[in-house]
Amino acid sequence: MQVGPLKLKVQLTCGDGFALGPGKADLLDAIIAHGSISAAGRAIGMSYRRAWLLVDEMNRCFDPVLVETLRGGGQERGARVTETGRAILAAYRALEDEAAALAMRPACAQLLAHLRPEPRPTH
Repeated sequence: MQVGPLKLKVQLTCGDGFALGPGKADLLDAIIAHGSISAAGRAIGMSYRRAWLLVDEMNRCFDPVLVETLRGGGQERGARVTETGRAILAAYRALEDEAAALAMRPACAQLLAHLRPEPRPTH
C-alpha cells in the first residue's frame, strides 16, 4: 500500500519464503469471490500455475491449511478458503490497516518534511 511517498508492504516470512503478503492476500480474496484458483488467478491477472504455486506455499506455511481444493463431480469442484484462512486474511488486513496508520505518526511527518519529490540529477 502506498500512502503518499511512503510505501508499506507487510509480509510474513516462513523459512526462506513468504507465507503471506499483499499478493497472496489478494489471491485469497479472489478465491473467496470466485470459488476456484483458476478463476481467482484470472480475476487478478495471474496465471493458474502462479496462483497454484502461491496457494501451495501458503498451505505449507500455515497449519491448518488456508485453501482446500474440492474435487468430484457436480457442484463440489473448485477451491475454498478455510475458516482458518479467512481468520488469517482478516488479521492480515487489520495489520495492513495498522501499518497504514504509521503514515499519520510524527516520525513519518518528520521524514517526509525533508524528502525531495525527485532525486537530484547525477553529476
